[in-house]
Amino acid sequence: MGLGKKKIAVLCNYELLPERVGGMDAFFWEFDKKCKEANIQVDWFFPNGATHGDYQLLSIKYNSSKSIESFFLESLAQQENDYTYIITHFLELCTPFFQKAKQLSKATMIAVDHNPRPLEGYPVIKRIKKRIKGLLFSRYIDLFIGVSEYTVRELLKDFGKHIHSKTRVIYNGINTAEIKTRTNRSYEKPTFLVASHLRQSKGIQDLIQALALLPEPIKKELKIDIYGDGPYRTKLEILVHELKLENCFDFKGSTANLKSLYGLYDYMLQPTHMECFSLSILESLAANVPVITTNVGGNEEAITNNENGYIFEAMNIKQLSVLLQEIYLGKKKITKNTRNLIEDRFTIDKMVNEYLKIVD
Repeated sequence: MGLGKKKIAVLCNYELLPERVGGMDAFFWEFDKKCKEANIQVDWFFPNGATHGDYQLLSIKYNSSKSIESFFLESLAQQENDYTYIITHFLELCTPFFQKAKQLSKATMIAVDHNPRPLEGYPVIKRIKKRIKGLLFSRYIDLFIGVSEYTVRELLKDFGKHIHSKTRVIYNGINTAEIKTRTNRSYEKPTFLVASHLRQSKGIQDLIQALALLPEPIKKELKIDIYGDGPYRTKLEILVHELKLENCFDFKGSTANLKSLYGLYDYMLQPTHMECFSLSILESLAANVPVITTNVGGNEEAITNNENGYIFEAMNIKQLSVLLQEIYLGKKKITKNTRNLIEDRFTIDKMVNEYLKIVD
């Protein structure tokens, strides 16, 4: 390593799967590329190794039999400790790990929070434990990064207002060049898609029940394609069958070419109960496809009601049903180009540059 050359360790509790390549993968690849251009060396600590996409270009370190935290601490103890920065993604915050890492390293410690919170908040016991962890271990984290304003508010709620001076927002971003843009939009009898991991917190069961409340003529025509898979798929399919809505829903499963599919639809539906800052919302908007979603997490930082989409109250099935009916009949419609916001504020280049400023 040359004199004065910076070296970063990035710890990501994020399994690398060739069949699931998304916005975070693209960010990792682009961040590594830009660091190399700036003569910054990056070691990546993941749960597993990978060679798909640009992962073959990354310096990946892993031990599948150990947690990322324990493996990294062993690595720090065994080698010359010359990291300038340690950045964590998807790791639990304010744990003894951060204290131990600080004891072994003089690196600046940066913790990125990507985690959504439950709609009803954490139970009292968990809130108390988080506040205690904040008092004990937040001092070992030099900078907390939230991926939305919502996330930063939740960080302060979790760990205490004393961390306010070392928090900042860096929004997730996407590669707009990869996304095919819809050039026109149907304002009557529009088409809909859902792009989501299929688990209960994504609220797709609310969407199914909302459709069941629609008048029969609309139910006979309205169709929603669901892209994604997950542990809740079987229950969702059973609910569709029980409500006799098989004609309305098509479960497409996971797909690697989702970015080319958004533009085939008029609206995206995301009835989620919890969200941090959704990449699928950004991708849909970049395809000039407005988004119908809930008032949770950072959704309203990307969606302005009646401008580039519609916001409804999470779990309010009746409200969603009325909204769907009005949109399907053309009584409500979005006419503006939704891509412009993404190109102005939420590109992957902007995201990478914000992180580079921190390590510059």
